[in-house]
Amino acid sequence: MSLATREGRRQKLPPEQPSIPQRSGGTGAYWMYLLPGFALLLVVVIVPLIWNVYLTFTKWKGVRTPEFIGLENWQKILTDSDFWTSFTNSVWMILAMVVVPTIVGLVVAALLFDVVGRKFGGRVGSFLRATYYLPQILPIAVAGIVIGWIVRPGGDGALNQILGAFGLPSYDWLGQMPSALIVLMLVMVWVQLGYPVVVFMAALQRVDPELYEAAELDGANWLQRFTAITMSIIRPEIFVVTLTCTIAALKVFGPVYIITRGGPAGATLVPAYYAYQEFFTKRNVGYGATIATVLTIVVVIVSIVFIRVQNSLERKERAGL
Repeated sequence: MSLATREGRRQKLPPEQPSIPQRSGGTGAYWMYLLPGFALLLVVVIVPLIWNVYLTFTKWKGVRTPEFIGLENWQKILTDSDFWTSFTNSVWMILAMVVVPTIVGLVVAALLFDVVGRKFGGRVGSFLRATYYLPQILPIAVAGIVIGWIVRPGGDGALNQILGAFGLPSYDWLGQMPSALIVLMLVMVWVQLGYPVVVFMAALQRVDPELYEAAELDGANWLQRFTAITMSIIRPEIFVVTLTCTIAALKVFGPVYIITRGGPAGATLVPAYYAYQEFFTKRNVGYGATIATVLTIVVVIVSIVFIRVQNSLERKERAGL
């Protein structure tokens, strides 16, 4: 029997069935489930964003019809010292909400997982992780009231009472620079630290403990295990934490509003609070919309840069470079 005859007698394999059952009418019905989410996105994000961009070209007090003024708001923002001060303070917020919490959180998570968890058990590590995360779930208004009581000027503040017990004079912590910015940054470190700790500890769960044991047998100390094993395995989570914390730092509002109100004399002003002042205090809606639009553009650019860098590093890692 020829090869062609044998090939012809072979039975054809049945076509591969899709894992998701297909309707006879196509996939059009599945799009119906996306309509509620798309409608919500349209109403909550897209329409307000378009309206906000339109307001940047207007002068408006919030009532009557907006007056079109062209690029005046955009020209004003280039020479506004308060605007540039607010973005300068955003750099300090990034230091307090991204750099310090990410580095400290990474070290704390590695210690809880590699040292505390192995010596004292997982329950102790989980308890300490929860204590670090507690400020994240604490309402910022409550935290602001507590911090305000601690650094209250005069003899009523808890910190000044401690200074008085040692014979030191009281200090107006929030009434002058640089103490006001330092207090605000310390609060942000305290609030933000729990987030990277939880994320990194969750990422460390996929690290094979045998890697640490093998490294210990080879004579590696904790720092060497941390740099060679921990850092390389949880790199994606480091990017996620850095990106989300950077976005949060750029648009931070609550702590500034509760603790310093941008003072003293605008020294702790940040873009989100400055836009709030223009919107609701000065009723200069057009200029406030311009500040908010610039902040949105900066957040989008930062997000794109982070994602592109992460994708580039992943491609190099897959290529073995």
